[in-house]
Amino acid sequence: MRIGELSERTGTPRRLLRYYEEQELIAAERTPNGYREYAESDVDRVMQIRGLLDAGLPTRIIKQILPCLDKPRVIHFSDATPEMISTLELQRDRMTARIQCLTRNRDAVAEYLDAVRPKTGTPEAEPAQGTR
Repeated sequence: MRIGELSERTGTPRRLLRYYEEQELIAAERTPNGYREYAESDVDRVMQIRGLLDAGLPTRIIKQILPCLDKPRVIHFSDATPEMISTLELQRDRMTARIQCLTRNRDAVAEYLDAVRPKTGTPEAEPAQGTR
């Protein structure tokens, strides 16, 4: 797929996709006329990169851990620096806190919806005559 389709499918601006390529987070093949050609798997890869960036990881760390994320049970690098480990631990803790906050918010929204939705079988839940 070309860069426009990848951009559309992932919601990622083309310029950002080019940046990911410059940072060696994704790689595109080139067609004979020079267009970038991306694989179907790049859709998931871009979404994964965006999630890691949203979680606060810098691209230099993402570049190091991406190969490991393809096969989580296989460690692909032995050069994990103390800084990298510290950064990953900090970001993991931030992600955990964010997940907990999102879970609380989701539960609060669900409770609100349960409270305001008409219950089935009650007169409020039945459509008014002539509105069908």
